[in-house]
Amino acid sequence: MSVIIILLAASISIALLFLVAFILSVKKGQYDDEKSPPVRMLFDDKPKHSNESPRSDA
Repeated sequence: MSVIIILLAASISIALLFLVAFILSVKKGQYDDEKSPPVRMLFDDKPKHSNESPRSDA
């Protein structure tokens, strides 16, 4: 029976730790950017220059 109490205390303390980490990240503004993530995937790659010729080693 004492093992259940130890596991229950450990799980509650870990859950509280994650809750505190989440609250701190929200207060620091980690989740404030709502507009750029949907658009960011469209502009991940750098544009290639059209004036570069392909390299040939022949």
